[in-house]
Amino acid sequence: MLSCKTEPKPKKEVLAPKKDTIEVIVPKPVIKPKPISVLEQRLIDAKLVNVQHLDSTILVELKYSTTDNFVGVDLYGDLEHAYLQPDVAEKLLKVQRLLKSIDSTKTLLIYDAVRPKSVQQVMWDTIKMPFKEKIKFLSNPKNHSIHNYGAAIDLTIANLEGKPLDMGAPYDYIGVLAHPTKEQQLLKEGKLSQQQIENRKLLRKVMRHGGFFNIQTEWWHFNSCRKPVAKQRYQLVE
Repeated sequence: MLSCKTEPKPKKEVLAPKKDTIEVIVPKPVIKPKPISVLEQRLIDAKLVNVQHLDSTILVELKYSTTDNFVGVDLYGDLEHAYLQPDVAEKLLKVQRLLKSIDSTKTLLIYDAVRPKSVQQVMWDTIKMPFKEKIKFLSNPKNHSIHNYGAAIDLTIANLEGKPLDMGAPYDYIGVLAHPTKEQQLLKEGKLSQQQIENRKLLRKVMRHGGFFNIQTEWWHFNSCRKPVAKQRYQLVE
């Protein structure tokens, strides 16, 4: 006779009571905006505009806020933004749009925009060269510079990482190598390459599209108007 064995019932698993979980909320650090410098506040009070507030794709590297300039002195202190007259800034946006339509991997890179007359004076006093040579490179503060009105700009073309195109001579270079009028001669002498000249031509092309014009001694400098017009139209930034 077969005997039927009853299988023992499985023991119920005793679960430990769940502990109360406490969600720890770590507050995000409060990032305080950088205080506006005295110089920047002066530019704002003069009704100038921050170019990057209008177009954040335009890069800015103010050389006179560093020691990487021909004076070797930081002249702007904490100023990091490029300021221009509102209508001049609008013209620059037109330039950026054309450049982007030609090559979306390129952008404008600003080295200097408005330059107070007081800074112009420091530059003038620092450069030690004959007067006739000095005025080829720098405007006499007594006569003012179009930079002093926020109507001139120094700039180049760069890639999106901020690396500038090779223009054959660095920004602020004092000498014939920076002269747009000497480019063909410098090409024949092997001092400039065809690519370097093409890069300069591209910069001039897009700037002229926006209504700017270059000068004879600096590939990077462009005016939005003549000096008499600037004096009549805009307020001098002291």
